[in-house]
Amino acid sequence: MRHLSNKVALSCLILLSVACGGGSTPAPGTGNTPPGASTPAAPEAAAPAGLITAADLQLGDIDKAMADKGKTTYDVKCQACHSTGDNRVVGPGWKGITTRREPAWIMNMILNIDVMLDKDPEAQKLLEECLVRMPNQNLSKEEGREVLEYMRTL
Repeated sequence: MRHLSNKVALSCLILLSVACGGGSTPAPGTGNTPPGASTPAAPEAAAPAGLITAADLQLGDIDKAMADKGKTTYDVKCQACHSTGDNRVVGPGWKGITTRREPAWIMNMILNIDVMLDKDPEAQKLLEECLVRMPNQNLSKEEGREVLEYMRTL
């Protein structure tokens, strides 16, 4: 039972960092920037070695099979702390997360949380806001990509 509790806590913290914070300004490169609005510099421009960059991701139309697998991961590892709406549970809801954050940034928060919390100013701000360090869920790159694909459906 304690092992399950630790896994739930770990899942919550990862997703907390992914979805926590985020204002109404769309993320650069998402195609959702209002006309005349400026966008912040892409976080991956100064990404530490080993982190995922925009060049590493090929996003097209939503892949339903991949999104379904991502939902399964969400159900097991994420839903205890995050809703798929905009309401906060332990961590914030995921609704609209892909309009607030770059896909590579989201992937790095899922897969490389320790480096992000150590090096990324936005991740550090989220930690200050959320007050809970997101744990490393040890997802594979493929599983992280599936979770991102699921997020894109919300």
